[in-house]
Amino acid sequence: MVAAEWSADLVTHRLDSLTSWHSDWNGLKVAVFGLGMTGFSVADTLAELGAEVLVVAGAPDHDRERILQVLNVPVVITESQDDVPQRLREFAADLVVTSPGYPPHHPLLKWADAEGLEIWGDIELAWRLRDKVGKASDWLLVTGTNGKTTTTQLAAHMIAQGGVRVAPSGNIGIPVLDAVRDPEGFDVLVVEISSYQLHYTHTVSPVASVVLNIARDHLDWHGSFDAYRAAKGRAYDRTQRACIYNLADPETERLVENADVVDGARAIGFGVDVPARSNFGVVDGILADRAFLEDRANAALELGTLEDLRSRGMGARHLVEDVLAAAALARSIDVSPAAIQRAILSFSPDEHRNQLVLDEHEVLWIDDSKATNAHAADASLRAYRSVVWVLGGLLKGVDISTLIAEHADRIKAAILIGIDREPLVEAFKQHAPAVPVIEVDVRETEPVMPRVVAEAKTLATSGDTVLLAPAAASMDQFESYSDRGNKFQEAVREASQKGVDANADHPDEDPSES
Repeated sequence: MVAAEWSADLVTHRLDSLTSWHSDWNGLKVAVFGLGMTGFSVADTLAELGAEVLVVAGAPDHDRERILQVLNVPVVITESQDDVPQRLREFAADLVVTSPGYPPHHPLLKWADAEGLEIWGDIELAWRLRDKVGKASDWLLVTGTNGKTTTTQLAAHMIAQGGVRVAPSGNIGIPVLDAVRDPEGFDVLVVEISSYQLHYTHTVSPVASVVLNIARDHLDWHGSFDAYRAAKGRAYDRTQRACIYNLADPETERLVENADVVDGARAIGFGVDVPARSNFGVVDGILADRAFLEDRANAALELGTLEDLRSRGMGARHLVEDVLAAAALARSIDVSPAAIQRAILSFSPDEHRNQLVLDEHEVLWIDDSKATNAHAADASLRAYRSVVWVLGGLLKGVDISTLIAEHADRIKAAILIGIDREPLVEAFKQHAPAVPVIEVDVRETEPVMPRVVAEAKTLATSGDTVLLAPAAASMDQFESYSDRGNKFQEAVREASQKGVDANADHPDEDPSES
């Protein structure tokens, strides 16, 4: 065996042995790609462990660079996306830990792969370090095209109601590497994990996992729908107790069937119909568990009611599904039905997720700015009968013609925003020619949402819903989906207040005629 092969085998053996915070990380040479929140937390953690770290990033962040300088962690800023810095080549890394913003086809990762370097993400690193404080925490993984954040928050809330020290983490809540370094430690982490992060997991073994749904998304990162679907399916690999899937989405069941799980792990379905044995569902308005009880052939456990959910603003079908998925996760670690019902009665959905902004003159104004893809917008549209639909933004290469065709009968009018309006206009012409389409064409410095609301007020009448469900990303005109939603809410409330003020000036006028 030549010296290079011998050295590579030694590195592989060492990496395989790094399964604990208390393993010997000292002197391990790690290249970290990215200087955002993830890259910084990775570099900070590895420096604490005594590893030798080099950060490579595409843009400077002077505040983080100053902190890393104190930790003796050098940072290299690449002048071009196509460059592999000479300093990185000379560093002779044993391992690469990459941020999720770097797709597999990025030149740095293609170089690392050609060099035979093992590539991890922050989730893989955190999994290996989860025993810093006492017993290693149990993990529950949540992924899917839509509904991840609501399900993660719900599951964590249910588990907390059961008296367990828990944190929602990953893409929401506490960054996962901060969670594993918390001085108090956590018994359970509910980890919201993206397809980007799943792509670079290798040893993560959750107690339970759920893929909520699968639809075409992030094709620019993964390169194809098959690659995206395969990344999502990695959530089920090495699951110990429960692989939870969506009965209304056969793709998720197929992912379970193809997963390499721990012996004894069960497949648990959830859906809004009467549940079969080993599933979660709804019976006469009651949320029911027929999975985690001994006599599941003849009985079910009550977890709450649809009326409970409606009282919390979670009566839409896709939110009921999120609740059932979260309940399945909680029940997989023996949280009681009573604790789950308490959690349902005290939970508030995330902002910008099917959020009621205003109910005025029998017109609902709904902010679902978090519907950043067609699948999420589809779920939102299904909740209402007659919709003035506000959509558009960055489509990320996804064709939403099918979505328009499927909902043409419930779309009263469409208001288009964002830079990718042309394909939307063409899709409406082809698939819903009777639907009035208004384009809001404004310069970057001009406010978008006041124009949207003004147009919507001329279109919506009693019984309609004005629905912001853009089916697109927001960064062309807004800082984030939350910024888009906030500006929509501000414009709705401002327009409503102007109407109140106008009526005060003209008290004898009928508001519906003014």
